[in-house]
Amino acid sequence: MTTGVPTLPRAISDALDLKIISQGAEAQVYFSAVHPFIPTSLIGSTVTSNTSADNSTGYILKYRPPKPYRHAVLDAQLTRHRTLSESRILYKLFLAGVRVPSFIAVDPRQGLIWMENINGSSLKQWIWDREAEIDALVNGDQEAAALKRLKILKPVLLSVGNEIARLHFLDIVHGDLTTSNLLLQPKKSSQEEFLDPVIIDFGLASQSGLSEDKAVDLYVLERAFLSTHPLHSEEYVGWLLDGYTTGFGRGKRTAVFKVKEIMNKLEAVRLRGRKRSMVG
Repeated sequence: MTTGVPTLPRAISDALDLKIISQGAEAQVYFSAVHPFIPTSLIGSTVTSNTSADNSTGYILKYRPPKPYRHAVLDAQLTRHRTLSESRILYKLFLAGVRVPSFIAVDPRQGLIWMENINGSSLKQWIWDREAEIDALVNGDQEAAALKRLKILKPVLLSVGNEIARLHFLDIVHGDLTTSNLLLQPKKSSQEEFLDPVIIDFGLASQSGLSEDKAVDLYVLERAFLSTHPLHSEEYVGWLLDGYTTGFGRGKRTAVFKVKEIMNKLEAVRLRGRKRSMVG
């Protein structure tokens, strides 16, 4: 049973061995090695209850606790609406083949969403690790480092941009697109191992066909690269946007015009951001 988090419904916390892995202003995220409904014996899982969420499969429970500062009726309505909205978006994307955690169940009145746990590291951490490895290998040779980044990081960032394009092509805006909300899941094809980008945390996501909203999504991610990988952020964002533009709509005629419009809007959003920075 999880301790120290009294807001989690006891019917849930008593039944499953839950480990809290994230706590934000809006939601708490828990890991469980046990499926919420199907006995482990039927699944054939070998995951144990003390397995770390960082290196196993398993399941994620996202919980929106009551907000005592809000009126109880309004709080219940908001919790129900936001939980249902996130669940619908997650399920829609999963059915469309976008790489997101698979949806298991939702209890909107209690603010609970069950989903698959993704076995992989965040894009932020993965890039930090690769940069450290490259620096150790090249001994200060900047040209060699640039070639290594081109070989190792570029294919992954192209793939990430491609996946975000699939999200936007379905008119879903993430709302909090950062390098922490993009995971890289190891996969094997024949003898070769590669990384699949997976998009997580749709708590602020919404349906929108506006190019402006998609441009803001990309701008938020661009700023995340600038803050977490400042030395090479321009290079990384360039590769990611290359993947985005080539992956948007898979070259469909109407998609070509749409992605050009999004890129134009992105430039306008950047300009507004620079003006805010100058004004302070």
